[in-house]
Amino acid sequence: MSTFRTTLVFMLAMMGYIAIPHAYAAEEAQGKSSSLSREQVTHILDSNRMINTPQGVDEQIKVHIGGIDQWISVRGKDRRNPILLFLHGGPASPAMPEAYTFQTPWEDYFTVVQWDQRGAGKTYRANPEAAMEPGMSVDGMTNDAAELVQYLRQRYGKQKIFLLGHSWGSILGVTLAQRHPEWFYAYISTGQVVNGRHNEELGYGFALRRAKEENNQAAIRELEALAPYPGPGKMTIERVGIRSKWEMYYGGLAWGRKDYQFEDDAESLSPDYSREDLDAIGKGSLFSLNHLLPALLDTNFDNVTHFGCPVIVYVGAHDYTTSHELAEAWFTHIQAPSKKLVVFADSAHMMMQEQPGRFLMHLVTDALPLAQKAADAAPPELVRTN
Repeated sequence: MSTFRTTLVFMLAMMGYIAIPHAYAAEEAQGKSSSLSREQVTHILDSNRMINTPQGVDEQIKVHIGGIDQWISVRGKDRRNPILLFLHGGPASPAMPEAYTFQTPWEDYFTVVQWDQRGAGKTYRANPEAAMEPGMSVDGMTNDAAELVQYLRQRYGKQKIFLLGHSWGSILGVTLAQRHPEWFYAYISTGQVVNGRHNEELGYGFALRRAKEENNQAAIRELEALAPYPGPGKMTIERVGIRSKWEMYYGGLAWGRKDYQFEDDAESLSPDYSREDLDAIGKGSLFSLNHLLPALLDTNFDNVTHFGCPVIVYVGAHDYTTSHELAEAWFTHIQAPSKKLVVFADSAHMMMQEQPGRFLMHLVTDALPLAQKAADAAPPELVRTN
């Protein structure tokens, strides 16, 4: 679930545009050999999440949608359960390589679909950039998502599914839920992008405020050099990278963490990604940001509040990667068949990893009943009291 901000910051550091603060710089062991190879570790991880139930599904599928080959992972303990399509963040920060860290318990209740979007991860690796470019827009990628939903409904025999959009994926999620509410039990908003430029302003203000509280002269100097931020002009990757670096350093991505190397560490051991797939993440991120950063920053859902399907909004109380303040204010104006807001007290932007137990509990109590009413779920457990 790596966000574009983590990928962006490390990418800019490698290119020499910014320096990474020491507290979350990657530390490489010197003179130490690993007792297990990567292949051995990924085999252990994969065997521990094995799906061998009679109704189970565990597939990685290359689907031709939007004129290109796009990769999905489909995992669940029982095909009778409802499908949950996860729209990852970024742009081009696939959740598939680190989903093993949080998703396995979800698979008891949902058939979970991870999709490497156009320009991301396995899908980036499977196609030449020239073939992907025509659809590198919110409209084009929403069309991709719509094709994918239709494919999933047909292949797995579902009338409706759940749609979960995280960060950048929440832009596609809102857009698709607006177009086809009849396809979804609910739109599950997670780390919602509401207003791109206002979000940049709030994240920048948070980082500068915290830097001054700590008298962090390096952060103050770099952030004040951006002022006014975001400003009225065109935004560059370098400017967003500096803002992101310090916002994440002060816990706006993962609360209480100045070290966000945990995301890259998790990806490096992914049982779903080869080394070549991992190498494609950074390349896909740069390609995608060059096409999609303006669309991300220009997003404005302030007045997009009428939904034809239920809406569930999950917010991290400390999120400044996508401002929790904007998401909470947006929720108050939503009109939908039903709506619910959950604020995770000990999370920022990465709720699924920061509070995985509570996140799963809310998926099961807030979302799953909407499918159970339509008898789209596996039979419940047999419970005896004597």
